Amino acid sequence: MRMSATTIATADGVRLAARWWEAARPTGTAVVLAHGFTGSKDDPKLEAVAEALAARGYEVLAYDARGHHASEGVCTLGDLERLDVAAAVAAARERSERVVAVGASMGAIAVLRYATEDPTLAGVVSVSSPALWRLPRNVRTLLATALTRTQLGRRVAARRLRVRISPHWRDPDPPRVLAARIRAPLAVVHGREDRFVPPSEAVLLAAVAPNGRLFLVPGMGHAFDPGAAPAVLEAVAWTLTASAA
Repeated sequence: MRMSATTIATADGVRLAARWWEAARPTGTAVVLAHGFTGSKDDPKLEAVAEALAARGYEVLAYDARGHHASEGVCTLGDLERLDVAAAVAAARERSERVVAVGASMGAIAVLRYATEDPTLAGVVSVSSPALWRLPRNVRTLLATALTRTQLGRRVAARRLRVRISPHWRDPDPPRVLAARIRAPLAVVHGREDRFVPPSEAVLLAAVAPNGRLFLVPGMGHAFDPGAAPAVLEAVAWTLTASAA
């Protein structure tokens, strides 16, 4: 397996820092990985998933979402991030015939939003996505709200977390509405120990997918948790089988 840095550009002119994990024996399928809020392509948890996929013969492309780390732009929490996914999928299609888009948390929202517009994806994998715009009241969600909805929080995020957050918001369709529009096979992966987005959200999401399957993972927490890699591998394989049927 070999890694190489690259840059991709979105339709609205945002340049994203990206990285390839190149499989030693490519299978003809590329996987795009979209990280969650405050994450990056350099997150060790994402890297573990990327390495596991590459070891199975998938070409893997991950990137820093807009407003995150080495990429340009500002974060919109999964809304305009659909353009990031589109740019990564286009780059992946230059190397592989089939593309599966995998997103975690905020990245899952972006992937679902993009997938409604691209029925030619070989598969879609949502990891730890909410179904509706609601979150449990706990320390983590309160912190996320403070970071994204207050001027002070956005300053802290920019200085300490290397995330530049947009102060402007619109009210886009929730993921459950998006899932109902997706024609590609949709695997909904969720940890049973997720304390940020309850597993019940995954049940709601999978229930409306025209071609969906639910993967509830014992012992797994939120997003690219250490327990996520085996589940993501299984989910990607399922989407490829389903799309070939």
